[in-house]
Amino acid sequence: MKKETIKKHALQLLFLVIGLVAGRLFFVSSPAPPAVTPDAVLARAWTCSMHPNVRQDAPGTCPLCGMDLVPVESESESADDHPVATRLSPSALALADVRVTRVSDGIPVKELSLHGVIRRDERLARAQVAHVKGRVEKLLVHSPGERVRRGDPVARLTSPDLLNARQELIEAAREGTDPAILEAAREKLRLWKLSDAQIRETEQSGVASPDVEMLADVEGIITARRVNEGDYVAPGSLLFEVADLSRVWAVFNAYEEDLPYLHVGATVEYALPALPGKRFSGKIALVEPGVDENTRVVAARVETPNPDGELAPGMYARATVRATARGATARQVIIPASAVLWTGRRSLVYTRPDDNDPTRFIPRDVELGPSLGDAYVVLSGLRVGEQIVARGAFAIDASAQLEGKRSMMNDAPDDDAREETLPVQGLCEMCRERVEEIALGMTGVRAASWDSQTRSLALRLAPRSATLDAIAAALAAAGHDAGRFKADDEVYNALPACCKYRDEP
Repeated sequence: MKKETIKKHALQLLFLVIGLVAGRLFFVSSPAPPAVTPDAVLARAWTCSMHPNVRQDAPGTCPLCGMDLVPVESESESADDHPVATRLSPSALALADVRVTRVSDGIPVKELSLHGVIRRDERLARAQVAHVKGRVEKLLVHSPGERVRRGDPVARLTSPDLLNARQELIEAAREGTDPAILEAAREKLRLWKLSDAQIRETEQSGVASPDVEMLADVEGIITARRVNEGDYVAPGSLLFEVADLSRVWAVFNAYEEDLPYLHVGATVEYALPALPGKRFSGKIALVEPGVDENTRVVAARVETPNPDGELAPGMYARATVRATARGATARQVIIPASAVLWTGRRSLVYTRPDDNDPTRFIPRDVELGPSLGDAYVVLSGLRVGEQIVARGAFAIDASAQLEGKRSMMNDAPDDDAREETLPVQGLCEMCRERVEEIALGMTGVRAASWDSQTRSLALRLAPRSATLDAIAAALAAAGHDAGRFKADDEVYNALPACCKYRDEP
């Protein structure tokens, strides 16, 4: 019994040894992962792909939407000498097709595309009326659209008054009475618009008739008939409405932003699809003072001679006008419209301050003037000669948003932005460029202009996101004494010789 127990334990020990040896041969354990140090975690920044303004120094979830945070380039990896500068790699610039141009100036000229219709000149509207009391026996002009000329018969009337007047004329002519009486009888018929030929016929025939053909004393196109055969009319009764189309109006619609470029007396050339190959011109006679509340357009009236009657009311017209703004005589800063990122409250462009570093871009708020169609007038924020991104600015702005930097969608201006002045030391044009660039790159700075004579920096600030001390500290760090902050001697001494503003001992 004892031998069997020993044998059993020996077998168990043998199997244990075999198992350990096999485990060592066939199963090799993986090395333990290295410990994650705090420095390794802090070496990266984490953001939300939906809310890039969220920035944390450790992985986790977004406090706004709950999505997992993603790593972005750390500040140390993207360090730049400007706090809001954004860099894109050459391959990213090529992929975004970024194009850079220099800011230029010129007289603002806008090309306007206007659409309108031909209308009759309301000042040339005429009325054909009856001059004698009677009944309309027959109309000799029947429908709108017919053309009448002065002296054409338009209706045949029967008038008892006319019968009496003709009888008086015949008797005066037959009896050979005082010539003054005879002339008075003739004049009575002339006042009823009878022609000299009709009066002479009455005298020669010696027959008094109540019938008379009424002759047109206006000419043009019949636009409306106001009488029927058999109607009784009195002197002054309206028979026909007549439009004189020897001159017409081309009425064009313009949007509100085009108003500075439309003024009375300007010449407009236009074409009509109904008359291909022909061009017409006229001068603006009136720009209506009110804006249509439904269409938001303003009507501009162009007077055009129409001696041949080619232009008919209702014809469609198209005009292209190149015009300068009213009173624009000085040259102004002009930039391409594609360079502007517009949010409704802010207008932003991206500048490239250094020719030697084509990958670095800085956002700049600008104040826009009138639109020129494919360009804008810039009232403040840019100078002639600066380089701006003319195409691809949106891709640069998207990169800035992912890095949590100032961009189109953040750093909106406050409604109560204020004007401030900060004393800043400097000496030359290079100082001015450096000071203004640093100031404009600060959060909440809307405009900055440094005066070398007074050595003062005029600022437009959003008060809840910018302070003078913060701006002064940034300027002092670049070598310019500003406000109560003084630049370190080491930084100041590194400035170019032309920028040394301190008096040497």
